[in-house]
Amino acid sequence: MEFLEMIFGKIGDLTWGWSLIPILVIFGCFITLATGFVQVRFFGRMFRVLSSANNSHDPSRISAREALLVSVGGRVGGGNIAGVAVAITLGGPGAVFWMWAVALVGMATSLVECSIAQLYKRRVDETTFRGGPALSIIHGLGKEFRWLAVVYAVCLIAAFGFGFNAFQGNTVAGAVQDSLGIERLWTGIALSLIAGAIIFGGIHRIAKASDVIVPIMAVGYLALALIVIVLNITEIPGVISSIVRNAFGFEQAVGGGMGAALAQGLRRGLFSNEAGLGSAPNVAATAEVRHPISQGITQSFSVFIDTILICSCTAFIILLGDVYVPGAEGIDGVALTQQSLVSHLGAWAQYFLTAAILLFAFSSIIYNYYLGENALTVLSKNPLSLVIFRLAIMAIVFVGAVAPGATAVFFFSDPMMGVLALVNLLVIMMLFPVALRLLRDFKAQLSAGVDRPVLNPDDYADLDIDRAAWNRTVE
Repeated sequence: MEFLEMIFGKIGDLTWGWSLIPILVIFGCFITLATGFVQVRFFGRMFRVLSSANNSHDPSRISAREALLVSVGGRVGGGNIAGVAVAITLGGPGAVFWMWAVALVGMATSLVECSIAQLYKRRVDETTFRGGPALSIIHGLGKEFRWLAVVYAVCLIAAFGFGFNAFQGNTVAGAVQDSLGIERLWTGIALSLIAGAIIFGGIHRIAKASDVIVPIMAVGYLALALIVIVLNITEIPGVISSIVRNAFGFEQAVGGGMGAALAQGLRRGLFSNEAGLGSAPNVAATAEVRHPISQGITQSFSVFIDTILICSCTAFIILLGDVYVPGAEGIDGVALTQQSLVSHLGAWAQYFLTAAILLFAFSSIIYNYYLGENALTVLSKNPLSLVIFRLAIMAIVFVGAVAPGATAVFFFSDPMMGVLALVNLLVIMMLFPVALRLLRDFKAQLSAGVDRPVLNPDDYADLDIDRAAWNRTVE
């Protein structure tokens, strides 16, 4: 075991330790420039997905909005509550600025990776699609790169399907025990059974569940943060000033100054919004849309919701309170967010936060499961393997909840996600010309007066796309 931990530790050092974060940031900046700041150009269109008029009316299909909410449910998790608190503790208020900055460039990265996944998706049946980086590798780069798709699929299952679901189960059980006094065993049983009821329904049931859970948790948390902001409205200019001054080293709240703020902000932003990590494209490909760029724009909006909105809520709750003391050791993580919220609104707020953590973590569990399911189809077409995988996910969630020490077994999760991200970035780089081609087509249709551009598969006859997936448009 020690040998394996050493090996995966080295993999983690070679990815997250020094190479991956700079690559993600630099490549995000490159995409932003090469696409003419596409995330700014199409920012207004992002909100169109919230309108029912711009979604399929057939309930048997996955709409653009449902794919968005599944994605938001996966991106938004305990890291938005605990992770932001850790970033502020270690990097000072300036970490928030760099978190915003990496989200802005990440919006462009997410748009490109999700548009590529949409283009190369495959129709499974009359109402279902599958896609993602693995299928983009096989059909976009060629079958001789199938081994790379296998590497990607194995890393996705290991990191998201197994490791992160154990951690999410642990997060929920710990929060419920601390706030409500309910034993981990009962939380573990309930969580695994509810998760099982949803995941055995496949992507359609996952989408319907997310369509209910995600708006409740996101709007509720935003409303709570808005109350805190209104109660402290006169302090907002000072907090924003502190964030900017710390971000550029004009004011130092913690040791390391601007360097600590930059490192923590970039790391938290990337971990939270997952742009470029190769996870969200799996969900983006399930939606039935008129043009791949449409879903790319929608998934770019998901990054905005996760980091610019939800993570900022946590940051302002902490920085507007008197619990956080810059540079002081002691309270951090979810406890810092919880106590800050209590200082603003009273003891009842800790129970609200527990409920928010539960919903955030549960939405992540069903999202992580689907990523693993999608990757499994690359490795095996046997229906029995899918049943076994679903039962394994239920067991892993239960074990993670009842035995917090068991999560240490999944030490390989972060290193595997690092490899996953490197593979995904390689795929994006190699298929970036195709993404630009899609973007030019989308812009040309808009310029010609087409309000909702449609992909014509005849224009992409030279590519290995599934014409059955594009042989009709959404009503």
